[in-house]
Amino acid sequence: MSRPTVWRIAWSAIRPQTLPAALAPVIVGTSLAFAHGHQHLGVSLVAMTGAILIQIFANLYNDVADFRRGADTAARIGPARVTQKGWMTEKQVLKACVFVVLGALLTGVYLAWVGGWPIFVLGLVSLVFAYLYTGGPAPLAYTGLADLFVLIFFGEVAVCTTYYLIVGSVHPAAWILGLVVGLPTTAILVVNNLRDHKTDALVNKRTLVVRFGTTFGHIEYALCLLGAQLALALGLGFSLLPSGAWVGLIALPLAVWRVAQIRACTGAALNPLLGATARHGLLVSFLLSVGVML
Repeated sequence: MSRPTVWRIAWSAIRPQTLPAALAPVIVGTSLAFAHGHQHLGVSLVAMTGAILIQIFANLYNDVADFRRGADTAARIGPARVTQKGWMTEKQVLKACVFVVLGALLTGVYLAWVGGWPIFVLGLVSLVFAYLYTGGPAPLAYTGLADLFVLIFFGEVAVCTTYYLIVGSVHPAAWILGLVVGLPTTAILVVNNLRDHKTDALVNKRTLVVRFGTTFGHIEYALCLLGAQLALALGLGFSLLPSGAWVGLIALPLAVWRVAQIRACTGAALNPLLGATARHGLLVSFLLSVGVML
């Protein structure tokens, strides 16, 4: 395989297919604030930028960390990783990490100016956990805790923080929508873990699928996609969400279809479903955003 251009290598390194997962909760939090009569374009744009930069940092550091630990080898069946392929050296990737972190810290300064110093601290905590995802002595991705991390930070924290920055308080609806957004994002990780469980086991990467088996992974995936729809339905049923949020339930048949699909796929055949699951989460977030604003 010939060496890609510099731009294609950079594009591959930041893993653009993962970035909608960082944008979705900020968009939903912004939409909910708008539905409650509040808006702040500057906060929304800077929060989106910060979320994307933190996601890119996590992706870049993961590229190096997984290569160092032997999780990414020539036997990998997922998308190409720039360190493993030799397209970038470890030093080059780590330098990129530093620049991305500096950018994220700058967005944090502005958001802290708007929402107070606890917001900056929360941003630092997000960066630390992005590092701990595959860094440190007990990486989250290697201990089975990554799923919980994704649910908390890509769901509850991102939606509620965005809403708080715009409104100045947190409404119960933000907590519910954090769950509705975070669960499909966690499902992306489940697909990844199902695809890589054999190679993960070889390097002692103890994901939940490695620990409990593929059947558990299929159940977890179903709970993520269908659980998001259930949380949305309950939020509507108890009148905790704007009535327009019912639009998000349109994705229920697609969620059922995805659950059926994953049971029939193994190995490299899961790669298309990885992208499809990411798009499903983005669709749910889009439908929610349109629904609550209208």
